[in-house]
Amino acid sequence: MASGVSAARAAEEQPPPEPPADQKPPPVPPAPAQEEFSFLPLVHDIIKCMDKDSQDVHQVLNELKNKFQEMRKLISTMPGIGVSPEQQQQQLQSLREQVRTKNELLQKYKSLCMFEIPKE
Repeated sequence: MASGVSAARAAEEQPPPEPPADQKPPPVPPAPAQEEFSFLPLVHDIIKCMDKDSQDVHQVLNELKNKFQEMRKLISTMPGIGVSPEQQQQQLQSLREQVRTKNELLQKYKSLCMFEIPKE
């Protein structure tokens, strides 16, 4: 009987299995500054150039076109962009289950009174 109880405890205390390596997202590159995502200043410059009948409008239009191309490249390299919504939901459910399990284990360990928790 004792071996059955210890086997049950061992099964309870094992951490949940890690997701396969192909499901883990790649590391996130540092985020560019917020201004790099804004197209509004270029659109404003284009409107100003058109109001003034300036010849610079073609240059500003090319800048806007280049900015769109840069953003397309950035979006295509974002982690998880190739993951379907169904796969994202599965990953989210798995992560929520892991959090729930870890919270339960944490509460269980706290209830064992093996640790002195300082009160502030």
